[in-house]
Amino acid sequence: MINWSIEENGFNKERATGLGNKFLTGNGYMGIRGTLEEYKKEQLPAINLSGIYDQAGEGWREPLNAPNGLFTRLVVEGEEYILPEKECVSHNMSLDYRHGIFRRLTRFCTAKGDIVLETERFASMKEKHLICLKVKVTPFFEGDFEIITGIDSDVWDINGPHYEQLDSFQIQDSIFASGITHECREEVFVGETIDSTFPFQERIEYSQKYVIRHLSVKGKPGKEYCLHKYISVYTSKDMKNYREKAIRLLSAAKEKGFQKLIEEHMKIWEEKWKVSEVFIEGDDEAMEALNYSLYHLHSIAPRHTKSLSIAARGLSGQTYKGAVFWDTEMFMLDFFLFTEPEVAKTLLRYRIDTLSGAKKKAKHYGYEGAFYAWESQEGGFDACSDYNVTDVFTGRPMRTYFKDKQIHISAAVAYGIMRYVEYTGKDDLLKEGGGEVIIECARFYYSLLVKRVNKENYELWDVIGPDEYHERVNNNAYTNRMAKFTFDAAIKILEMEEEFEAEASKIEPDQKRREKKVLLDNFRDGVKHLYIPQPNDENGVIEQFDGYEQLEEATVSEIKSRLLHEKEYWGGAYGVASHTKIIKQADVITMLNLFSNEYDKEILYKNWAYYEPRTEHGSSLSACMYSMVACKCSMADKAYPLFLKSARADLEEGGKQWAGLVYIGGTHPAAAGGAYMTAVEGFGGIYIENGVLKAKPDLPSHWTKLRFQIFYMGELYQVTITKKEVHIEKIKRESNEKSDT
Repeated sequence: MINWSIEENGFNKERATGLGNKFLTGNGYMGIRGTLEEYKKEQLPAINLSGIYDQAGEGWREPLNAPNGLFTRLVVEGEEYILPEKECVSHNMSLDYRHGIFRRLTRFCTAKGDIVLETERFASMKEKHLICLKVKVTPFFEGDFEIITGIDSDVWDINGPHYEQLDSFQIQDSIFASGITHECREEVFVGETIDSTFPFQERIEYSQKYVIRHLSVKGKPGKEYCLHKYISVYTSKDMKNYREKAIRLLSAAKEKGFQKLIEEHMKIWEEKWKVSEVFIEGDDEAMEALNYSLYHLHSIAPRHTKSLSIAARGLSGQTYKGAVFWDTEMFMLDFFLFTEPEVAKTLLRYRIDTLSGAKKKAKHYGYEGAFYAWESQEGGFDACSDYNVTDVFTGRPMRTYFKDKQIHISAAVAYGIMRYVEYTGKDDLLKEGGGEVIIECARFYYSLLVKRVNKENYELWDVIGPDEYHERVNNNAYTNRMAKFTFDAAIKILEMEEEFEAEASKIEPDQKRREKKVLLDNFRDGVKHLYIPQPNDENGVIEQFDGYEQLEEATVSEIKSRLLHEKEYWGGAYGVASHTKIIKQADVITMLNLFSNEYDKEILYKNWAYYEPRTEHGSSLSACMYSMVACKCSMADKAYPLFLKSARADLEEGGKQWAGLVYIGGTHPAAAGGAYMTAVEGFGGIYIENGVLKAKPDLPSHWTKLRFQIFYMGELYQVTITKKEVHIEKIKRESNEKSDT
């Protein structure tokens, strides 16, 4: 049985940052780091907002952290009893990850006697602009104590501060903090109101950086004093009348009350788990880790809008500039596509709506079509810097080529859209602009093709594949194959358009018809002549890029021993791995996983056995690809530890927190998505054959049963796999009846 709860007993201030990620709560509109209510910016608390950014001075553009309406402290006889400043008698924090509820319980010893602080909070899944906090104080002495609670506007920023103008004020019984950004003059508007079960004397204190209530209480030994806080978070990007909405939301929340609000919140979580929960019989550890991963994906899903994607670090802070990478399409999409297709559509609509930015970027480099941002912010703006890593020895920014050369991002977008079409059976996304996106991505790749005068094939030069340690290489196998996929998809779309137009007896203007024919001829030419690296005749290994085999042979441990600084970046011009065969993450193996039906199992195995020992797994995106290919090689037990590495990415501490001197800590939603893909598509072996949902499973030896549900063609199926048999049943959701398919 799943425990559905993680706990941390005792207090260690050195672990505050990591626990902030591990105990994250959120609802897609905002993410609340799992830090304590009394924390100030030194301990990295954050209410991280989706889809709104600012640039302060010459710093990197990054998402906003809202003023912290959770701020709460205890005072006894003029002394604040807070962590980490005061020692505690005992401390416990927990996360109910079935329902997204964070709790803490801390006991302090004061001069008067012990006092206990308990809190319970959640970001409402029903009302995306609402946070609810319950504060319970139990003194074990008779005498006065004070609860300080309010809104702290002196927020943690990596490249801030982002509020040029701060203000605080009161409207009726609610207090508010407002921040105006530098770049676009957007307003973040946070409000708070309270109710309580006890009488108190109140004094409100205002400043630019905070607005706080001082609640003085006459305490009785052993009596519980319960306070509820209702916090609204809006921005000027949300709607025109956001201030009025905030005021009304606080009033409605207070009237409804904490208990009703938490019940509504938990009910929505239960509805999500009805479809998405994965059952593993014989391995509680794996089942808990996997569903914990899925909790994180649910917590950051943008259900409040029709067009928004998920940042590489979710909503755990400003790391990676809150930007959207290829992670979403290649690692997270399948979870939503299989369990909540409307969210998958929202993620892909973001790419449709940022097409103009992708076309602008392509034009900037002298290319045609759409070159999507490597680190995408609003409108498709590429937030990736030309100097994305800082040299640990000189402190100077290092020239990197992630933005310029990772051209495989456009293919990831095309792949995601076609994946949606394949599993939903719908062409709505294509008609709403997805078809145009794919065609523009194909135009981009065609404009990049290079032909040597003495060869027939076209090539792609000067690129970076998924393995970022090797920059500016030619004919990266993954990149070339994904470009071919994009050509194939564009051809399919253009042919579908021709067929539809013929059936409708529509005659297009000659110019448009000629343009379409040119595109078709070009893309067919690209498919026919684009060079795709093939397995070596002697050992079956596909060379990752031209010249890879001439690099120095080394082991991962040997490369680590060459580091002169623990935060040293392994790639780039002077990186310890850049002139060796050691790679950052799955590259050829990612290609083989996506196109495994084109290769014999023997080829899959030989490449897995060759590249896995040479892979540092320096990215959380890596392990799942090796795990899935291992399953396709009937090596589930070898896949298992790699699966756990993905599923436990946010449960374990000690992962990479730095790239050079740049902080890259936070949650790992791509690893969470990768763990799900491994369970369902690797161990579960789910695939489509001739329009039919099928399974070719390979369970780890200690698993006795795997069960999950999946949407396909608008129908929900339950898949049950044991060592002996596979059952795929269509669920009739209206009547709760099931029928074999």
